[in-house]
Amino acid sequence: MKKTFRLTTLALVSATALSASLSSCGDTSKTSETATTTEPGATTVDSTAMLSDSARMGKKEGVLVDNVPMTPDKNIVQNAVLAPSVTTLVKAVKAAGLDETLSGAGPYTVFAPTNAAFDKLPNGALAGLMKPESKEKLKGVLTYHVIQGRLLAQDLRDGQELTTVNGEKIKISVQNGKVMVSNGKDAPVNIQTPDVISSNGVTHLIEGVLLPPPPAS
Repeated sequence: MKKTFRLTTLALVSATALSASLSSCGDTSKTSETATTTEPGATTVDSTAMLSDSARMGKKEGVLVDNVPMTPDKNIVQNAVLAPSVTTLVKAVKAAGLDETLSGAGPYTVFAPTNAAFDKLPNGALAGLMKPESKEKLKGVLTYHVIQGRLLAQDLRDGQELTTVNGEKIKISVQNGKVMVSNGKDAPVNIQTPDVISSNGVTHLIEGVLLPPPPAS
């Protein structure tokens, strides 16, 4: 009789434990599906959908650049061609044959020099890059401004190094809340307008052109 009572009690305890374990697993699964936030300053490269990025921005209507809305239903190039302050970049991208790439699925993060940024280059530098015989060099400069993946301003940390599509690295610095980017040699340039969300990535307008290091001899 006592033996039967012990066996029955043990069975009930085991069943209760198993039920609690399964319930706990169900709760964990549910939590993992909904808890997708990232700590500020953490580096993330994700390929989440357009609406998720828009939610992170908190601006479903997009971002104004030159008083023109840059909206997440357009790709990077489609948004860029609407902004008067980046016409030089758009021309350069087309001359380098990168417009189709930056219209593709991505996702990409683009540090986009403004027209004023290109004006800071030495006299004749831009004209030289735009020549047909300089196409590969121009492509190298432009891809030095592109990161594979999707990085918002909140993902950029002081001292961070990012590998570009060019293959070389750029460096991030944060001072007094301002995010800047550099080639590690020249003075860092400010991000003028961050987090311009497109369907295939994010663009940060910057105040200077990043020149990649010369190829090793």
